[in-house]
Amino acid sequence: MGWPPELGRLVLETVDSTNAEALRRVGQGDMWILTHAQPAGVGRRGKRWEMPKGNFAASLLMHSKEPLPALAQRSFVAALALYEVLDGLGVSDVSLKWPNDVLVQGRKLAGILLASSQGAIVVGVGVNLLAAPHPADLPEHALAPVSLHELLHTPPSAEDFLELLANAFLKYERQMRAYGFAPIREAWLGKAARIGEVIHARLPQATLSGTFKTIDETGALVLQMADGPRVLPAAEVFF
Repeated sequence: MGWPPELGRLVLETVDSTNAEALRRVGQGDMWILTHAQPAGVGRRGKRWEMPKGNFAASLLMHSKEPLPALAQRSFVAALALYEVLDGLGVSDVSLKWPNDVLVQGRKLAGILLASSQGAIVVGVGVNLLAAPHPADLPEHALAPVSLHELLHTPPSAEDFLELLANAFLKYERQMRAYGFAPIREAWLGKAARIGEVIHARLPQATLSGTFKTIDETGALVLQMADGPRVLPAAEVFF
């Protein structure tokens, strides 16, 4: 397949976080940044992202003049790219959890975290290639984790996984630029976890429970409740 020639590629032995490094490199061109050690990695809402040796942490720095809501839809592009890579590796029972996780057999394998700067979006991706966090170290309501090593025994190296991901992401990114978010949305919905089932959405002031109906044309969660649908642009979802 080869590395996409239009993208730069930087591999580091260690860095505080690939998202932070990408933000420091805004203006230097579009590139993927991979690290083998990330002591200051974070997930959503500032939660610490543990990265045992051999796991995958990388960020795409992509420059764009699109408005922030459109840039934020790249989390769905990244999720579809991860799904395609895993499917190509022979991993089955993969689903996509709104807004930014990838599950296998209902367990969390990968997470996506976006960051932005003036004129740029950073798409951070973490994957449990060789090891998964111990369940006791996870916050309440967190899904049980899984590693690719448990599923494939000999998963690809971080560098090989990056090449697969970069090409898959570029495929969906080209689709997004050509046709907008609509086909990305439809493809994502076809792989969504727990659609049509009752889920719980934690907001800063309350936790809402309802049926996961769909995502709207912006990517916001549509939760069907007793008094009608609620549209949630952001929330922490658990089952």
